Amino acid sequence: MTENPTPVILTELTGDGVMLLTLNRPERHNAWTLEMELLYNELFDRAEVDPAVRAVVLTGAGRSFCPGMDISVLDGASSGARPWPTDQLPPRTRPMTFPKPVVAAVNGACAGIGFNQAVMCDVRFAVPGAKFAAAFSARGLVAEDGVSWILPRLVGYGNAGDLLLSSRRISGTEALAMGLVNRLCEPDELLPAALEYATELARSASPYAMSLIKRQLADDQTRTFAESRDAAARLLATAKRAPDYREGVRSFIERRQPEFAALGEPAALGEPAVLGEESS
Repeated sequence: MTENPTPVILTELTGDGVMLLTLNRPERHNAWTLEMELLYNELFDRAEVDPAVRAVVLTGAGRSFCPGMDISVLDGASSGARPWPTDQLPPRTRPMTFPKPVVAAVNGACAGIGFNQAVMCDVRFAVPGAKFAAAFSARGLVAEDGVSWILPRLVGYGNAGDLLLSSRRISGTEALAMGLVNRLCEPDELLPAALEYATELARSASPYAMSLIKRQLADDQTRTFAESRDAAARLLATAKRAPDYREGVRSFIERRQPEFAALGEPAALGEPAVLGEESS
């Protein structure tokens, strides 16, 4: 009887509702494969509908995050021997369409598709020695997966042009300086810090409110200020009809940890919350 092979992505759910996804091909520095992409999308799909999952942390096993496509995949795709089935796969933008917060813990090499996945997370933690590179121009490719839309919004037009045109590698320290990374941590502190941050979101922030805020952040990129303001007013009215509004106020008044319903649970949506005497 043969043993099941180790999954190319490991999963672990903490007691606080944080799903840890670990890209797990350390012998290949977690280089991306079709098997990894299929499992990656499947795990995000599962996490989206699982009420126990309130946040996700994405990292890599060993010394790397993900340096891009596995060289064997690149070779097969470029020669035409093994074309990548792009038309059969969903867009490679899952962290951005995921309604729960996603935190990247970048522990080493982060290039190509790995770079894109990190950029598409909501928050990025990294070690000073991490190496970021878009890498597309060096392979004769264009900026893939919409990264040319999101990168200027993170680091500015000039920095985005520099990274995409040159494919040069930058350290975690330089990434922090240009706004690509939110926080730097020493290697042994990286994953604990990312998990602690995600745990605080899972414990203290409304899953329903965070899903609406993620929608705002994406939609407002193409709106004027007035449009953004008006859309926020409509969403605010929606949020005030959900029980999380009442619970958020009550927990603040009572100086206790809020008990928000999980995203998708019936209790997360309901009749308009009405404040009582304590609001006056």
